[in-house]
Amino acid sequence: MQVASVVHPGLPERDIEFAERARLFPQGCLVLDEDSRVCVYAISHPIRYGRPPALDSLLGEIASEADQFYIHHLCVLSGLRGRGYAVDVLEKLLVIADNYSTACLVSVHGTAPFRARFGFRPPDHALPGKMCGCGDDAVYLERRKAN
Repeated sequence: MQVASVVHPGLPERDIEFAERARLFPQGCLVLDEDSRVCVYAISHPIRYGRPPALDSLLGEIASEADQFYIHHLCVLSGLRGRGYAVDVLEKLLVIADNYSTACLVSVHGTAPFRARFGFRPPDHALPGKMCGCGDDAVYLERRKAN
């Protein structure tokens, strides 16, 4: 929560969402620490295709028909960027994502070019409604499974 409040102060979520996702899909929740403080975290889980959950909402469960991997958060403290942490975490998540035909995420704060390095692109279709409550600069991106 401390990292989220610094990296995404305008996109608040409650600790109950973090705890729920860690309980529902622990293999998709990663933390890196440096000097005993969390500096990077990721939260990800399967969803039904094209239906990323709204920001600050509970999932209840992972749908049995979930057919897409969703990277909900990948946050690095600004003072620690450029050290390869995001690359390391994203590569670990993409191993899990390869169990699904596509992976998706909502890029905020101009991170789309970084995500594009890993094959994330805007899809040919648009998602209905505002981008999950993630702000005006949010961009929905998808990545097809690596062959």
